[in-house]
Amino acid sequence: MGLCAGTAASSWTTASGMPGGCLSPVAITTGYDVLEADGYQALKGRKVGLIANPTSVDRRLRHIADQMHAAPGVNLKAIFGPEHGFRGSAQAGHSEARSVDPRTGIPVYDMYTLSGPKLDALLKSADIDLLVFDIQDIGARFYTYIWSMFDALTACARCGIAFMVLDRPNPITGLNASGPSLDPAFSSFVGRVPLLLRHGMTVGELAQLFNGLYVPRLTGHAARLSIIPMTGWRRDLYQDETDLVWVPPSPNMPDITTALAYPGTCLFEGTTLSVGRGTASPFLTLGAPGLAATRWVEELNTANLPGCLFRDDWFTPGSEVAKNQLCHGLQLAITNRKTFDPLLTSVTMLQTVIKISDDPIWRKSGSTFDILAGSNRLRSQLSQRMSAADIVAGWKPNEETFNTQRRPFLMY
Repeated sequence: MGLCAGTAASSWTTASGMPGGCLSPVAITTGYDVLEADGYQALKGRKVGLIANPTSVDRRLRHIADQMHAAPGVNLKAIFGPEHGFRGSAQAGHSEARSVDPRTGIPVYDMYTLSGPKLDALLKSADIDLLVFDIQDIGARFYTYIWSMFDALTACARCGIAFMVLDRPNPITGLNASGPSLDPAFSSFVGRVPLLLRHGMTVGELAQLFNGLYVPRLTGHAARLSIIPMTGWRRDLYQDETDLVWVPPSPNMPDITTALAYPGTCLFEGTTLSVGRGTASPFLTLGAPGLAATRWVEELNTANLPGCLFRDDWFTPGSEVAKNQLCHGLQLAITNRKTFDPLLTSVTMLQTVIKISDDPIWRKSGSTFDILAGSNRLRSQLSQRMSAADIVAGWKPNEETFNTQRRPFLMY
């Protein structure tokens, strides 16, 4: 199977930015597929719990919970569901209630937002001695699955339960760790510890960083962590350059182009604008009822941002902000993902929408935006009309620090 792509978007949601011509996808073996090929030797004799969601599949798209349950010698005792749930039936900010999985008969526990003593008690009640994590991340600090992993890793350290990560690619590459760093005063379930907004790491690498730098501070010692790495993956690969099939990690993450924009455009969740939830192009479609969007688009296209263009759009969100209301806004098209900068682009989008708006754009007086940005500094800079270039330049010291800090934990 070959992969053909041009440098510009053929639709508003499928920009690749890849060189012209047909390219052969790079063969990747995920951590789970490595585990399965080895006959699940690392699970033999263990009482296994599994943190999983719909992305937890093998290369034939069979769910790993079903595969592990059917495998001889594997004692899968419990399944834990994060945001959106184990089978993925819940929308943003919600999860699936405790249940028994009808396919396997295994109890499913809701772990979304649980931490500390409540999570400790849940893990102990499941009677496991090994907790396995296998979920596709998308490379942004505020995607909650990595914080479910962090909380579970910390709980396992406290409870004496071993923790294993089956590694998967960072779909927007393992390069370009960038953006503002989290101020610990703004710690939340969309950022527990200081990471850059675009972290540029796999979940296995993040687990090693968490366990090396932060879990001992919280529990007095590191967790018993093991990683089953991938084979074939390189840091410069986008996931659609591999032979892996994209499974949406959440209901409004339909493709890799959305994932690439998300580290920037998700900041608009802290504003009164819709991010296009429930449309065909969430996080690439933004706007609000009554917005002067034509001017917004003109200002942005005049800015000549690298790797992207904007067009005027009317849309009706299917959920969340402005649900079922006609909105005027824009669609963001990524024309060259090699040069596109999601953070520079979104900061510029925020600046221009502030400029054209008659009313303040911040939800909850800015507190939601500050939690997403990781501090109140970015909102203050935007309010002071600081240039996007100066804002982005101000992140460089923290970016250099983080890139040095993460280096010992990189595996690829």
